[in-house]
Amino acid sequence: MPTETQTPKIVVVGAGWAGLGATYHLARQGYDVTLLEAGSYPGGLVAGWKTAAGRSVEAGIHGFWYPYRNIFSLVKELGLNPFTPWTRSSQYSPAGLEVESPIFQDLPRLPTPLGTFLYTQFKRLPLSDRLSALPLLYAVIDFDNSDEAWRRYDSVTARELFKDFGVSARLYRDSFEPMLLVGLFAPGEQCSAAAALGMLYYFILAHQPDFDVVWCRGTVGEMIFRPWVERIEQAGGKLLANRRVSDVIVDSNNQATAVVCGDEVFEADAVIFAVGISGMKKIVSGSPSLQNRKEFRDIHNLGAVDVLATRLWFDRKINIPRPSNACFGFNATTGWTFFNLNALHDEYRNEPGTVIEADFYHANQFLPLSNEEIVPLVQQDLATCIPAFRDAKVIDSSVIRLPRAVTHFFPGSYQYMLPGETTIKNVFMSGDWIVTRHGSWSQEKAYVTGLETANLVISRFGRGSKALILPVEADEAHIQIGRSINQTLRGFGKTFLPDIWLP
Repeated sequence: MPTETQTPKIVVVGAGWAGLGATYHLARQGYDVTLLEAGSYPGGLVAGWKTAAGRSVEAGIHGFWYPYRNIFSLVKELGLNPFTPWTRSSQYSPAGLEVESPIFQDLPRLPTPLGTFLYTQFKRLPLSDRLSALPLLYAVIDFDNSDEAWRRYDSVTARELFKDFGVSARLYRDSFEPMLLVGLFAPGEQCSAAAALGMLYYFILAHQPDFDVVWCRGTVGEMIFRPWVERIEQAGGKLLANRRVSDVIVDSNNQATAVVCGDEVFEADAVIFAVGISGMKKIVSGSPSLQNRKEFRDIHNLGAVDVLATRLWFDRKINIPRPSNACFGFNATTGWTFFNLNALHDEYRNEPGTVIEADFYHANQFLPLSNEEIVPLVQQDLATCIPAFRDAKVIDSSVIRLPRAVTHFFPGSYQYMLPGETTIKNVFMSGDWIVTRHGSWSQEKAYVTGLETANLVISRFGRGSKALILPVEADEAHIQIGRSINQTLRGFGKTFLPDIWLP
């Protein structure tokens, strides 16, 4: 450890929400922070850039949901105004419009999950099918985001969970599986039941307004990350792009002393990894010091999902009822979304034609296709939802392939995911695949875990003030009571019944 007069040198690997969050806070607390990014731009999956023709593109569109309390707090502190108003969304199948969602916070607040159940406008799904979800409320109460609950539900597939609780085939096919395909990026038989419950509760079921969403009025890289990086640099932090980590040097005292990027060596008193699963697997593969530790070798048991991000410019204005739309039933194992960028992005508000972002998740079968093959397929799917796309002409397009880009929460994956602290005393982990008890998901989870690792560094060196991390909104009273009763009954069962059953 550095002496009292030395400024601790912190190396952060990965410039997404987690890495930027950790770097920003530590730089403001006076630490000597160097942020290493393998790509040419900060941002990871939300980096944005310009095409050769000067058009904005990014690796998919990312929403900012009502419970993103920490990200909204950050944006306010940075003095930015990057978001649209709260937007309504729709859901389509090959049969047409299936669901329209209101802005839930504008409606009288009902005890969860009544508001979600009553205010969502289903066009075809019968009430009897929707009522078949009621027994699932026990699993929602039983899954309290504890380590025990994760281990109890993680070995079960989401499809098995919904089947065991009596969810109708139509409700699963038309509602739950589409949510899994665009929320966990895989079909239900490939998703952990624990992850499904955690994701659905955080984004939809915990509180009535949780499904409300805003969007960035341009690329996240341009509107949030670029000014954020400027603030980091003003605070003394250094961001170095095109630096791919190849090794970590660990001394005989079980402490990392440096991070290696090819021929460059960056001395470190602590290291924070803030990369996705695929990036971390590449680092471990090239690092002898990490390979000899089981926790890092076990990362190779984890997986990630392919994503395809397309942006199409059409020659005419097309009436699109809602700016954000999710789609299901077009391919058995692929979910997709499309967005009207004329309504969401300032850059395209006065565009004479229509600009659409269409993103496909679990897109394995599409990635080998050429751009010339992909674009007509996207237009065909769009025309199935909104027939006016059929006669429109694509005048420009962008296709971005993102192999193994997003975390795959498959059954049994939880046991291989790392906590924030590792067996190397001064190496810490952050990202949306890291184990945390905070309860958040996606971008918010990545940012929160970045702050959590910054706080671990501060605890280690005893310098600076810890970041304030806003907790998720407390469970509603009836959910708290239900969970308390359930925990009591579980405790009673453990005390008086033999523990011989599978979890």
